Amino acid sequence: MSVGFIGIGRMGLPMARNLLRAGIALDVWNRSPEQCAELVGGGARCADSVDALFERCDIVFLMLLNEAAVDAVLGRGTPAFASRAAGTTVVQLGTTSPEFSAALAADLRAAGGAYVEAPVSGSRVPAEEGRLVGMVAGHDAEVEAVLPLLAPLCASVFRCGDVPGALRMKLAANHFLIGLVTVLAETVHAARAAGVDLDTLRQVIDAGPMASAVSRAKLGKLLAADFSAQAAIRDVSTITQLVAAQCRQAGAAAPLIEHCVALYRTTAAGAHADEDMIAVIHAFAGPAT
Repeated sequence: MSVGFIGIGRMGLPMARNLLRAGIALDVWNRSPEQCAELVGGGARCADSVDALFERCDIVFLMLLNEAAVDAVLGRGTPAFASRAAGTTVVQLGTTSPEFSAALAADLRAAGGAYVEAPVSGSRVPAEEGRLVGMVAGHDAEVEAVLPLLAPLCASVFRCGDVPGALRMKLAANHFLIGLVTVLAETVHAARAAGVDLDTLRQVIDAGPMASAVSRAKLGKLLAADFSAQAAIRDVSTITQLVAAQCRQAGAAAPLIEHCVALYRTTAAGAHADEDMIAVIHAFAGPAT
């Protein structure tokens, strides 16, 4: 079995690195090939082209920015798609709409390929430490073939039925995460305005039943004004819109996430798009209304 990995970015690099450390021979490709240098130094082979990678690999992981990037890499809608899909299991690690994923699964299977959804919950640090939470969906045999490859990446993996079950689950989990971090940012903004001692506030929250790994990490970053990206605002804005769309399509009222859509869109449109999602605190800078 030969394995490929496409998309060597903020999340893709540490994930590919962990596959290499687990002894998995890896072919890699990235639109900016210099991103692959560290992995090549660790034993990976950098493919000259997308086609070269697909020719060599039985299973190909995708960790790409958005749906357009997925279509471009696969050559979807072009003659290249059939040759890349045939005999290949495509594993989608990134976050897209469930509808896009379901249509992609149908197209890949029609072209003689296979498809497994495997979106992950967690940002750069859990990715580096192999502590992501994975969700998988697809035909049983295809999922079984991929599960051992997820072990170096994920602390836990949950099966979610057939496509697009894993992405629906991922968006539901992101709904909670986005709400949590947004209200934490609002809390710090309001507490600072009220003259509350922020370090004591941090200790109170950390000592109580509301504390979590996420609240501790993000509260620490907020108090230190550390906006270095673990999950960038521009990416979170896109995912927030996907979460809201899932709620609307289900007919579920979700006023909080709809407000988050506006907050993250505003923040992404300004100077903070590449900063961590805690930079949503800048959206609260105006006067109270």
